[in-house]
Amino acid sequence: MATSMQICNLSNNLEEFLQSEYSACMFCQGFYGKSFGQPVCSTCHLFLFSSDINRDEGEEDIYTEKADSGDSGNEEPEMAQDFCDHNPLPTSSTPVRASQVSHKMDKLAERIGMLTLPRERDHVPEGLVDSLPPEVLLVVFKYLDDISLWTAGMVCPRWQQLLQGETNDSKWREFTKLRWPLFNPHYKVKKWKTIYTKLLESSPCRHCLESMMLQSTPPIEENSWRHRRLRSELKTLKSDPPEGIRAEPLDRHCCHWQASITGPQGSPYEGGLFLLYLQIPDSYPMRPPKVQFITKIFHPNISRHGDVGLDSIHYNWSLALTISKVLISIQSLLTDPYCDVCMEPAIGSLYSKNRQEFDRISRLWTWKYAMHDFLMPMEIDLNGL
Repeated sequence: MATSMQICNLSNNLEEFLQSEYSACMFCQGFYGKSFGQPVCSTCHLFLFSSDINRDEGEEDIYTEKADSGDSGNEEPEMAQDFCDHNPLPTSSTPVRASQVSHKMDKLAERIGMLTLPRERDHVPEGLVDSLPPEVLLVVFKYLDDISLWTAGMVCPRWQQLLQGETNDSKWREFTKLRWPLFNPHYKVKKWKTIYTKLLESSPCRHCLESMMLQSTPPIEENSWRHRRLRSELKTLKSDPPEGIRAEPLDRHCCHWQASITGPQGSPYEGGLFLLYLQIPDSYPMRPPKVQFITKIFHPNISRHGDVGLDSIHYNWSLALTISKVLISIQSLLTDPYCDVCMEPAIGSLYSKNRQEFDRISRLWTWKYAMHDFLMPMEIDLNGL
């Protein structure tokens, strides 16, 4: 039986996790700056969650500078090269290379220094937002993506009114289908911006949700083992999908996938549609895919950032495993959590000590974040739990 002191400590540990927005980054606790309600700040996210899964193989340096043309960055720009051709220097090229290396090291040292020192808060002059002419704002809005447009609409009522005239409901429907292709509501949607808002708020990490649409795909041989393997897996997923599981690639090279898992019957996640993002490395199936929830879920083995604590996709990967089997394992994890080692120890402790309360909170989270396809968007206050 848990003592009152243990229950109090458990409640305090869960308090921040149950907030709709986080007060500070879960890693640096605000040392590198504000996280703007997200579980991980931009700086920690850049270094801990690389947007390129293939970089883990060590094929590229952590800090590289390359021009858009793909060269090493040591070549002179065309205008500078023309100038040098007409004005040759008497010295050799060796000092130039040394200075370039020194310049890179100085920039690297500068960036490391920025990461090791607290940043000062940005000072925005009062009234700056209201002073911008609507013509200027409309031009700026044209260059924003869907998440940036939605965020701009939250700045002030004036910006929101301007955006309402520029983005109709059919546009928000297009944004929703592009961002969450596996979301399919079972009712007639009256306002797609509301659905878009709910799906966005249901995502554990907006950094990952945004980068999901900005990923670049490496050049891959069409007749490679990877391509044949993924083509076979995709065919099986379409012809004979596992119950409650769907998955489809987001690009023609099958580097980025979106999957959906229906909450198992009899579990507190029953009825929920949980969306996941998968990154398939170019060395697949020799290396495992990277899997992350893009729907919030209250579970001991799934972090507040959406990372999955499944041994088979971290340390015990096997060539016999497939995307389908990985998703089946994650679905099984929802009914049978492993609490000896948890991504979220406070939730694991709650599962072990107070199963009834764990089921109650998990069910409320499922209603609030994972049932937009079945229930009309509704407000559920989780702060009073």
